[in-house]
Amino acid sequence: MKWEHALADFKTYLHIERGLSQHSIDNYAYDIQKLIFFLENSEKDITPININHHTITDFIYHISKEVKPRSQARIISGLRSFFNYLIFENYRKGNPVEQIEAPRLGRKLPDTLSTKDIDNLIAAIDLTREFNGVRIGERDKVMIETLYSCGLRVSELTGLKLSDLFFEEGFIKVTGKGNKQRFIPINQGSQKMIERYITEVRSQINIKPEFKDTLFLNNRGSALTRAMVFTIIKNLAKDINLNKTISPHTFRHSFATHLLENGADLRAIQLMLGHESITTTEIYMHLDRSHLKEVLTKFHPRRAL
Repeated sequence: MKWEHALADFKTYLHIERGLSQHSIDNYAYDIQKLIFFLENSEKDITPININHHTITDFIYHISKEVKPRSQARIISGLRSFFNYLIFENYRKGNPVEQIEAPRLGRKLPDTLSTKDIDNLIAAIDLTREFNGVRIGERDKVMIETLYSCGLRVSELTGLKLSDLFFEEGFIKVTGKGNKQRFIPINQGSQKMIERYITEVRSQINIKPEFKDTLFLNNRGSALTRAMVFTIIKNLAKDINLNKTISPHTFRHSFATHLLENGADLRAIQLMLGHESITTTEIYMHLDRSHLKEVLTKFHPRRAL
């Protein structure tokens, strides 16, 4: 079996069986290509079937000089999944990555914004800004409000559809990682902003047929790209001289942190974020120690001693 064939079959498996997004599939493929490139440069006649633990170890040692521990851990995890797939398909018996330990990573606390930062970012949006007759300033405001008020991933935001809006019930339907769907409550203020955007801004766009159901559009009538949302947020941060490196995901982290600070239940936050494990959500418990102190002072039975 050639590497190209094995990789193509693995990508098909990730798409059909695992339901991963194209972005996730591309990341898996990119990391496996690193191994293929390493083998080609070393002129070793090694196939996906006969590659062994020692060769994988040599590869990991090689990339450790070039990539950070977090990237090393991701590559090892991806290779382990790849060879597990080959075992599943009866192409080979053992996993050559099984005994390789990923680098130990410290838990990285996510960057967050204060409510004042978010207010300043939204206030900095020029609502009169137009492009080819499309009021993109108003679109950007609604988009960022939705990103923050619902705690969405950027791919969930750009993939949001008109048919996903259930405003009478007070929810939106979101398609997250692995095409898993969840319902997220949306406040009335955000609902009104979205409705006004649909009526006054989106209706003025010449929409391409394949994007008739897509909520947020560019001036050419196509779906916004993830890169465009990154650029919009980066430029806003620059406009207000915000000395932080932020991205769309920063609003998602801020959403979770602010809910927790105001007493929201961790399980409820987990469901809204779409985390499979509560341990992923628990990272937000580490962000605001002053809040934890208030909880202890208020609720511990021996607080008055």
